Amino acid sequence: MSEQKTDHLLERVNTAADAIRNIAEIEEIDIATAERETVWQDGKVQLYHFKRSTPAKASTPVLVSYALVNRWEMMDLQPNRSFIRKLLSEGIDVYLIDWGYASRIDRYKTMEDYILGNIHDCVNFIRREHGVDQVNLLGVCQGGTFSLIYAALYPQYVKNLVTLVTPVDFDCEEGLLFKWAKDMDVDAVVDGFGGVVPGDFLNTGFDLLKPMNKTRKYMALPETLQQKDLLMNFLRMEKWVADSPDQAGETYRQFIKDFYQKNLLIKGEFKLGGRKVDLSRIDMPTLTIFAKDDHIVPPSTTKPINDLISSKDKELMEFPGGHIGVFVGSRSQKLLTPAIAQWLIDRD
Repeated sequence: MSEQKTDHLLERVNTAADAIRNIAEIEEIDIATAERETVWQDGKVQLYHFKRSTPAKASTPVLVSYALVNRWEMMDLQPNRSFIRKLLSEGIDVYLIDWGYASRIDRYKTMEDYILGNIHDCVNFIRREHGVDQVNLLGVCQGGTFSLIYAALYPQYVKNLVTLVTPVDFDCEEGLLFKWAKDMDVDAVVDGFGGVVPGDFLNTGFDLLKPMNKTRKYMALPETLQQKDLLMNFLRMEKWVADSPDQAGETYRQFIKDFYQKNLLIKGEFKLGGRKVDLSRIDMPTLTIFAKDDHIVPPSTTKPINDLISSKDKELMEFPGGHIGVFVGSRSQKLLTPAIAQWLIDRD
């Protein structure tokens, strides 16, 4: 065997040894490690209060409403890539709703239960706990749509509203997800799965939006395995992706039909609990953030928020990245999250 071939073989052996060593040293794939306590609970739904080491710079706490799809842990993936920790370090008192994991018993849970029930109860808990009339509401993706609805129905309880990558205009031809949903037989999906839509079904759909992304990710795995930090980043993200909760069938059915297929929210025709949701009732300061390269919630679905609300203090903010980068990208840590915190402090 030539010297060149021998060197190449030794290099491959050493590379494999580094990969095996890195894998063997992993004891736990830890995500969402920011210290918190459960301060309110209703069945599977919990309200977390994240602990602070310093006094908050804003007297009004923020309540985070994440999407039902996937888990909120994306916002605290690891200490140096944590939207939650960064908000805390910037002086914001943070509460967050954990929706839990839907099962057969939750098949009939509706958007009314989530918004008029859970969100409203959490807002009232925080108001009582802090002796304030209003809270700051921060909604993410579908949780942002829920937050818009809540703020329109109860504007007197929301001091400032922040939405991140939140769809409001579902009549979109840019996003593949929006095109698929228009023609989906959602009744067949919900009923066919017995009233609870599996998280794996939703994840398959998200993978198909950009199928080569997963291929590129796994093709880079040999190099990733050699570097402990990259490997842990990869595994944390994979753990989050795999932990996709099932969906309460009636909420999923209503969300697809009323929003993706009928676009009732932007038309002013959506009703919840017998009340018409008029987005023009949102008169509090509002910050609307969209991601320039978002293929899940394209900017065109988010920007109309500014036109629909009546607030005189409203701002559109563009994030130069994708849907997930809003939470875990380096620009999120350095620029976006501090800007959100300062925006809230300025209006406290």
